[in-house]
Amino acid sequence: MKINVYKTEEELLKAFADFFITTAQKNIAEHGAFNVVLSGGNSPKKLYELLASASFKKKIDWTKLFFFFGDERCVPADDPANNAMMVQQTLFTPVHILPDKIFKIDTALSPNEAAAKYMEVIKNHFKGNLPHFDLIILGLGENTHTASLFPYHSALTETTATVREVFLKEENRYRVTMTAPLINEAHHIAFLVYGKSKAEAVRHVLKDKTDIQKYPAQLINPVHGDLQWFLDEASAPNQ
Repeated sequence: MKINVYKTEEELLKAFADFFITTAQKNIAEHGAFNVVLSGGNSPKKLYELLASASFKKKIDWTKLFFFFGDERCVPADDPANNAMMVQQTLFTPVHILPDKIFKIDTALSPNEAAAKYMEVIKNHFKGNLPHFDLIILGLGENTHTASLFPYHSALTETTATVREVFLKEENRYRVTMTAPLINEAHHIAFLVYGKSKAEAVRHVLKDKTDIQKYPAQLINPVHGDLQWFLDEASAPNQ
């Protein structure tokens, strides 16, 4: 695991964008494609806007990228809370990503059906092989959840590399999420976290004794891949 700390939010986002571009370029050069899993939320929104800016959007061949989602709220596709809609507006439309390169979770289905269908879509893309994404981008909630893996939820004990539905009582809503075993098969996993409000959660995950029920993000431990944290000074431990 590598922890990268930057002085400001602006420096952090630029560093992560550079990492994204470099990783994409390498995979495209070596394999002809780049399979990336995106995160929702406010933190990555700023990243997507930066990647779509004039400074970055011409640095890679976007036609070689395939986009997936680590989790999704079970809300209509045009709901402001829908992760895919946010990324559509901030990244896909500005850089002209074609629909056949984007694999969204179908929230028109029931949560169980949406999860099963998405895993089928992933398996088909990887031609029936165990999916090894090139990069998975993750965020971190103030309660240390990542993707839709929340404290004390049954999904935390899932041992299969799959996609499943989760029901959150506090939201009275279902979500669909990749499980930790599926995430951990990735070649590169990168947390993007910034802001003082996340400092306590980061400290729990990185410094405290392992307790996956209490701190779900501690589940993220690549089988063969690389794990990096991208933090600003405000969110980093011991600051």
